[in-house]
Amino acid sequence: MARSSSLSEAEAGVSCFASTLPGFRGVLKHRYSDFIVHEVARDGTLVQLTSFDLPTECVDVKEEEKAAPSADADHSQALESFRALCGDADCEALRGLLERVAAGGDNDVSPVILSPDADKAHRSEVHNFFKKNFKFLVTDTVEHSDGVQRCIRMRLGSGAGGGRGGGGGGRGRKRKNMGASDWRDDRPFDSRGSSNWSDHVGKFLRFHLYKENKDTQEALGVIGKMLGLQPRSFGFAGTKDKRAVTSQQVTVFKVPANRLAALNNRLFGIKVGNFCYVKEGLVLGQLMGNRFTITLRGVIAESEDVIKAAADGLGKNGFINYYGLQRFGSGSVPTHLVGAALLRGEWKAAVNLILDPREGERDDINEQRKHYKEHGDIDKALRNFPRHLVAERAILQCLKKCPGNYLQALKGIPRTLRMMYVHSYQSYLWNHAATMRVEKYGISQVVEGDLVYNKESPPEESTSVDIAETDDGHTNSSEIDLCSEAQPEETIQSVKIVDSGDLLKGTYTFDDVVLPLPGSQAIFPGNAVAEIYHEMAKKDGISLTENAHGVKEFSIASMKGGYRRLFQRPIDFQWELMTYTDESLSLAETDLDVLSRTKPKEANDLVTSDQAQDKLEEASDTSMPTNGSGSLENKPTGNSDTSPRKLAIKLAFTLPASCYATMAIRELLKTSTSVAYQKTLSC
Repeated sequence: MARSSSLSEAEAGVSCFASTLPGFRGVLKHRYSDFIVHEVARDGTLVQLTSFDLPTECVDVKEEEKAAPSADADHSQALESFRALCGDADCEALRGLLERVAAGGDNDVSPVILSPDADKAHRSEVHNFFKKNFKFLVTDTVEHSDGVQRCIRMRLGSGAGGGRGGGGGGRGRKRKNMGASDWRDDRPFDSRGSSNWSDHVGKFLRFHLYKENKDTQEALGVIGKMLGLQPRSFGFAGTKDKRAVTSQQVTVFKVPANRLAALNNRLFGIKVGNFCYVKEGLVLGQLMGNRFTITLRGVIAESEDVIKAAADGLGKNGFINYYGLQRFGSGSVPTHLVGAALLRGEWKAAVNLILDPREGERDDINEQRKHYKEHGDIDKALRNFPRHLVAERAILQCLKKCPGNYLQALKGIPRTLRMMYVHSYQSYLWNHAATMRVEKYGISQVVEGDLVYNKESPPEESTSVDIAETDDGHTNSSEIDLCSEAQPEETIQSVKIVDSGDLLKGTYTFDDVVLPLPGSQAIFPGNAVAEIYHEMAKKDGISLTENAHGVKEFSIASMKGGYRRLFQRPIDFQWELMTYTDESLSLAETDLDVLSRTKPKEANDLVTSDQAQDKLEEASDTSMPTNGSGSLENKPTGNSDTSPRKLAIKLAFTLPASCYATMAIRELLKTSTSVAYQKTLSC
């Protein structure tokens, strides 16, 4: 059933607070620079962009990879062999590419697409021909717009210099269609890294990714297109929020640091640095947490004492560890409803929920959704649906190949994304269970039947479970929180049900209480809280213990489940009050701002025109947060002679990877964190 608005906090099960202290008015994310996130690596170090220097290690590449054909190179014999293999038209296409490459300079060396080839064995023979005869060229297989035919695409390799002395081939030239509008030439090239790599250098390049107002997949997609890499070539511990300034670690296989560093002058809102070669790449979940620097503008309170008490209270009392609204999407079709349809085995209903028009979306996108719903024109939808609608486009591609096969269409969605629908339903149940636990038993103590991590369990008895850990990250894939900062088989402590003996000993406190994410290996509390899981699932027509349709990945009974702490305190919590007069100026320093102060020449060369207007160097405030007891000195920012002074509060704290910073802000303000509500405050 279509909804007229996005999910409210109450509908998502977010209802309780950890304290009764009054809140105050404040605007969250008025500017994306008001929300700064630094990843905390597994060794506890803060991930910051501090240098653009290249590593001291040298990556040696064989001369055959560096060399591009010269203008007078004789390829006549190889071309005749290729003519016999692929025909006259493809031979002439290859000859033209070789001539453009040999010409060097800024001539067009865009990729060339060969004729359709339905024979996979023959395509393999063509690929091997290029590997043997044209080592400076790279080939891959691309798909026709009809989703059926295949053809081979060829281009200058990333190590070739096109007669310019090497090193220039991987500079991310524009890839034109070469006049064949029927061919899907928008896919990144399949680049698996150099086959010739120095033995003494780690095979992965690790770097710090700094981005502004872009989500992680979007930023890496831009870099990947410039380098000719598939998105899966990059490894990272978790995605970071889009409307924010964030820094995180990323790894990529066998890419020299100089190739990546060369992109900095052409990347907008993205910078890369702190390069080093390592032996292993990153995978989801390999982080300790995130450090947040959050500025709330337009602060209004009865008195500064109210603000002080609320801020100190957050640091002392913490917050209910709810899943934030990002977990359920920001559109009018909450992702847990899609998850519920999947769990019931209602494949067509799930597809319709993903594809149908929705309130609050961009008008142009909604018009395309409406047109598809009315006419079922898959080709037009694929032409007009933006690339960030990953799930929608994947479904349409599959439906074009297999009309009416809705289950197969759903399986065409990238696994991380399609599983997030089911995970969001688990989160939905968890939030409601958390509210019931707090409302029924309070937060002052552990009660009999609570679940806690077992302090008496030795490490070898730990339980392996699936955990869907998140931060405040999401992608543009249907506006879903895709972060999944988790390892699929993460080992955690085993849990136990608190009994009367535990209460007498005083072994556990409310801080130890956990609630389950339902699954086959997760146990439920031994008190009334367990009932809400089964009651809500039954109301939605879902069984938590049986597979209703035989498709394991869309069944809670086939998932292992997990546990999540009910309560969380911010770590290393700091805050300060400040005043400002100009809404357009940043009130907190980003990594690029710090570099502009400490290494002005190095940093300012990289500040592009679209970023310059947002730089802190235009503001006078460069102060850092104070300790949690907080100096209440109002630090002015901007021209106080011409504009009224406004109040802001800047917060800095660290959270484990499983926590949402927006839920901490909700506890502070005692107001909703929904996008719709925050927009009313900004008006």
